[in-house]
Amino acid sequence: MIFSFLLSYPLAGVLKRIPDSKPYQKNLFVVFVSLFYLVGLFDLWTGIRTILISSVGAYAIAAYVEGPFMPWIGFVFLMGHMSISHIYRQFANSPDQVDVTGAQMVLVMKLTAFCWNVQDGRLPEKDLVDFQKERAIKKLPSLLNYAGYVFFFPALLAGPSFDYIDYQRWIETTMFDPPPGTDPSKLPKTRKKRRIPQSSTPAIIKAVIGLVWIFLFLQFAKWYNIDTVLGDEFMKYGFFRRIWLLQMFGFSTRLKYYGVWSLTEGACILSGLGYNGLDPKTQKPLWNRLQNVNPWGIETAQNSRAYLENWNMNTNNWLRNYMYLRVTPKGKKPGFRASLATFTTSAFWHGFYPGYYLSFILAAFIQTVAKNVRRHVRPFFMSPDGKKPTPYKRYYDIMSYFVTQAIFSFTTAPFVVLSLPGSLLVWSRVYFFVIIGIAASMGFFASPAKVWLIKTLNKRNHPMLQRTISQETISQPLLGLPSDPAQDLDEAMNEVREEFEARRRKGLDVNMPTGNQLKDMAATKLQMGKAS
Repeated sequence: MIFSFLLSYPLAGVLKRIPDSKPYQKNLFVVFVSLFYLVGLFDLWTGIRTILISSVGAYAIAAYVEGPFMPWIGFVFLMGHMSISHIYRQFANSPDQVDVTGAQMVLVMKLTAFCWNVQDGRLPEKDLVDFQKERAIKKLPSLLNYAGYVFFFPALLAGPSFDYIDYQRWIETTMFDPPPGTDPSKLPKTRKKRRIPQSSTPAIIKAVIGLVWIFLFLQFAKWYNIDTVLGDEFMKYGFFRRIWLLQMFGFSTRLKYYGVWSLTEGACILSGLGYNGLDPKTQKPLWNRLQNVNPWGIETAQNSRAYLENWNMNTNNWLRNYMYLRVTPKGKKPGFRASLATFTTSAFWHGFYPGYYLSFILAAFIQTVAKNVRRHVRPFFMSPDGKKPTPYKRYYDIMSYFVTQAIFSFTTAPFVVLSLPGSLLVWSRVYFFVIIGIAASMGFFASPAKVWLIKTLNKRNHPMLQRTISQETISQPLLGLPSDPAQDLDEAMNEVREEFEARRRKGLDVNMPTGNQLKDMAATKLQMGKAS
């Protein structure tokens, strides 16, 4: 696998040197290289079949299905097809075997976005927001262009994901048009007649960084692996040493992803697709269009949001732009339906191992507690106007760092262990400390103590409190995790109330449900939202 990532660099160099005036040659080169990877390197004939089924099906749906449900039909088809692959892989239980599931996960993001972009291209511009206008596909691409998008070899096996409009602008070289008013003397350097700026240096830097991560992974994986946390030796250590080992187990696992994603991003940069315009201050080219992870942001995260938003960034963008905002009716704010649909999509997209769902469910409650801490505890460590930290803020930050890292080392362990018995065993060996802490925190914030905190903050006349609440109210889920499950349930109950009031205004004979009935009905609505 690593060999294919490294091989993508010289091949991306060749791709960039194909004349800009011959995009069909670039498309053909992209497709042939990907076929060589799938068949020549990995003997994945079934992988070609899988990719063709998804890509041909999505194109046919986009071309022949009319009406507002077209993207949803494409979504169900693509997710259903991928679910079959997930189930097959789970039953095969061969983690060391290279299969096409990872490539299919990337393809699902690309093709569901493609269906939405085609649908946006059929709508009047006045009905679109700026993001939709920028990404809308007015005319179906040719089969060759579409094949190039599907089989783009630097991102074929492990991502990153990107929208068709990015590929189209790259293949047509309009991506490299300078912004209006740019000083010609400050335009990035190009070679010969190519419009793609010189990208060798940033690509090589990414490759070196990726190889360093891979080297570190190979070393750390010898010391911290799944046997470390499941073996009998683990229980010979004290509690805090076990937490440290759990943290290092998670770090060792992340190193692999840091390496893979850096290598694939570097190949995309070398091809030119990673170009992201000019830095407004330095006027130098930016190459972060397809960045998928920020290791420094994760390893230094002091809260759950910082941790999650720096991980699998393109998946975050896909879930936000093509699920969370798409299930929300026009003119309304995203609510519990949007959160639940996004959460379910993210979980199903990853697969069906029980460990995924343990991690997702726990992370959702972590988000709730983190929000309460930021609203009602953090302001005590800021000046009353919310602009400056108090002398004690550094201690809050240090504590936040260690707590965040310890919590996520516990939470993400099932994501690696995968099995239910193994995941519960790992958690039990550290006494379920995060679950107990989260339960205690939620109990605390559900008690009169929360009221006391709010009154105390109000006495300090803290303007930051209201801004924080308003910002968090409109915050969007990361990796599909609802930012506040309790708030989602309240919104579900409010919808039930509104339905009864609407029926009553129409003169229908209805009785307002009791509290328990209301909760039952809200739970039913949540299940309906999950089914959708």
